[in-house]
Amino acid sequence: MSKLIIAGGQPLRGKIKISGAKNASLAILCGAIMAEGEVIIENVPDISDVRIILEILGNMGVKIRWLADEVISLTSPQEIVGDPPYELVKQLRASNLLLGPMLARYGKASVSLPGGCNIGVRPMDLHFKGLLALGAELNLERGSIQGKTGRLCGNMIYLDFPSVGATENIMMAACLAEGQTVIENAAKEPEIVDLANFLNALGAKVRGAGTDLIKIEGVPVLKGGRYSVIPDRIEAGTFMVAAAATRGDVVLENVIPRHLEPLSAKLREANVDVEIGEDTIHIKATNTSAKSIDIKTMPYPGFPTDMQSQMMAFLSTVPGTSIIVENIFENRFRVADELKRMGANIKVEGRMAVIEGVASLQGAKVKATDLRAGAALVIAGLMAQGETEIGDVHYVDRGYTHLEQKLAKLGASIRRA
Repeated sequence: MSKLIIAGGQPLRGKIKISGAKNASLAILCGAIMAEGEVIIENVPDISDVRIILEILGNMGVKIRWLADEVISLTSPQEIVGDPPYELVKQLRASNLLLGPMLARYGKASVSLPGGCNIGVRPMDLHFKGLLALGAELNLERGSIQGKTGRLCGNMIYLDFPSVGATENIMMAACLAEGQTVIENAAKEPEIVDLANFLNALGAKVRGAGTDLIKIEGVPVLKGGRYSVIPDRIEAGTFMVAAAATRGDVVLENVIPRHLEPLSAKLREANVDVEIGEDTIHIKATNTSAKSIDIKTMPYPGFPTDMQSQMMAFLSTVPGTSIIVENIFENRFRVADELKRMGANIKVEGRMAVIEGVASLQGAKVKATDLRAGAALVIAGLMAQGETEIGDVHYVDRGYTHLEQKLAKLGASIRRA
């Protein structure tokens, strides 16, 4: 099992290009199976989650070709040749996004209950509610979701919680349903908008993505097409926080600044200089004295839960008391125990973490407990005095493209062992 070795204490400096969005790519790759014809997707990140979903699609009979770095061609069969393999599905939460596209295109689906990071309960009930409302028959049999349908029919669907996955699954299925589907209290994340734009590029009729009311007019067929994935706002956010935490000076290129407004606002509140360009963000923290802040995670456009762990690492050396309230996933504070190994003073009470800033962190042997916890430990290692050894970095590889190479380019002393 590989690990990352970091010698801390070096401020990050320079420019870095942000890769395509992990969560948008996974949804778009699943949605591609609904198209009759070749689909070419650009700006796809080279991460393990993408490789797993491609392997799952390949087992279903999808023809996959890498045309260039970050450019993939997919051609789906008229009939799937196999079910998504359990051994792959259990590694990836986003595999549940195959359910809607399979039902819509092929009239049947068999998908094992998915896996992924253990960050809390992420039930399938809203996915089921929406797909049942469209006319699908679904059953849970020995850990596998079995579904079948004739042509789906549009309907009014209200989500009790603005679930990103449920919104995506229902939206994709509704594209090939008969009539109009309306999703109320839909998720508003940028990845939802990107998926809608992709589907529209194939001939779908999706309106309202990015608001809490999405309307889909069903069409008989989706055709092939070409599409480029948006930049990854969480990768960008991780580099923003790493720059701030190391008192660095970093320019991020290939970003959509409005997607990062919640994080930019919190960094400014913490006394970090954030300069916004058309498609760049410049973090200047070389001469700043950071201030303690409070954070509450919320669905977009609130502060993203996927950036909470990284901010916890940053705030661990900020003077004063900072408070983080986690409103999305109940297990997102597991990283606190690892940060405490490095000298952080963090007290967790239910969904609230109280962080008392210490003078500095000390290098230690720690391990990633999930994807974003791994990113937080990398940031902590960059801040710490001495050497930090991070185990279980396969979690980090799930969501970051060549992370150690990018950090090394910015001056970090980091290597994989």
